[in-house]
Amino acid sequence: MKIDKLRSIAAVALLAGASLAVAAANPAAAADCGQLFDDFSYASSSDAALTSHGWVPRSYAGGPGVPGATWSPANITFPTADGQKVMQLTSYTDGTGAGTGHAELYSSQKRYLEGTYASRVKFSDAPTSGTDGDHVNQTFFTISPLAYDLDPTYSELDISEYLPNGGWGETGPINYQTTWYTYRNEPWFADNVHSEQRSSLNGWHDLVAQVAGGHVRYFIDGVQVGDHSGKFYPRQTMTINWNQWFIDTATHSGGRATYVQQVDYLLHAKNAVLSPAQVTSQVGSYRSGGQAFNDTIAECGGTTPPSDPPSDPPSDPPPATDCDDAPAWNFGSVYTGGNLVVHERSRNGDPSGPKSGDGPHLWKARYWTQGSEPGWTQQWEDQGRC
Repeated sequence: MKIDKLRSIAAVALLAGASLAVAAANPAAAADCGQLFDDFSYASSSDAALTSHGWVPRSYAGGPGVPGATWSPANITFPTADGQKVMQLTSYTDGTGAGTGHAELYSSQKRYLEGTYASRVKFSDAPTSGTDGDHVNQTFFTISPLAYDLDPTYSELDISEYLPNGGWGETGPINYQTTWYTYRNEPWFADNVHSEQRSSLNGWHDLVAQVAGGHVRYFIDGVQVGDHSGKFYPRQTMTINWNQWFIDTATHSGGRATYVQQVDYLLHAKNAVLSPAQVTSQVGSYRSGGQAFNDTIAECGGTTPPSDPPSDPPSDPPPATDCDDAPAWNFGSVYTGGNLVVHERSRNGDPSGPKSGDGPHLWKARYWTQGSEPGWTQQWEDQGRC
């Protein structure tokens, strides 16, 4: 998923190359610039700490995957695995849309662009119950919303899309790293570049992506598996996401089959290039110090999620019903499901930047949100131009 400001390629190459060379040579100094670390030590998907730390368990319907499938926060749990608390995504299908459940966790704020992304993920080749063979997709990615067909600012880094049983015309197991420029839904057109591994990834794996100097470099267990550059380099800030979903039900047989994907940790170092070994060391430092969560992204000019959102936010939307009485969207205000605002989205996903020229629209909040701009994030549903 996808976004940040358009800039001069030459300027980016010059500035990023100089600063990231220093970061690579001195990772300790780079770490001071701002990091997000999460050990996923939560009680459940309804744990207030999960929201206050900037994560959203997906609950809204729609793609990708099987039409009619449910995306439920209940499919996200936090068990102990191999002696460590983990985030677990559980997905299931009985071969029908109504009998299919997907799972996704994503960041509430779209504030991530250059730097290092790392997550330890456990992929599964077989279901925990039911008959094997479904086209299940187990993922770790960053993304910005597509503003319109062939949007040239769209940015998405599929750090791993693991298909143990294949899909999209491929037999499994196969794993992809895909860096996107843009796409169009109807008729389908994809403009991206990818790398692939045609072998089983069953079990735990350390996934790392370095985004710097015009290159996106992907690593699995310390081995570089991809280097994507050129126009595919991300152009706007993105959210961080994991999900598990079924591409289709074409290969389903028998009753209900259930698949599990687990996530041990997330580490993002803003504007810093960390090697896989440095990632492992940094995660070890957090854990040995008893620190299950750390967010200093704001120290590099980013924004942090609210530290203490209301434990019981108001459920009743304001009396606004249309463009005439809905308030203007405000970056710092808290909105809950059903709230209406009027806002003209920014041109490149920066609320303080130039307007898109689309004019003001009426937007409805899907659920609790703060600091997410309507038109650039999934938290808002477009109700039409005012």
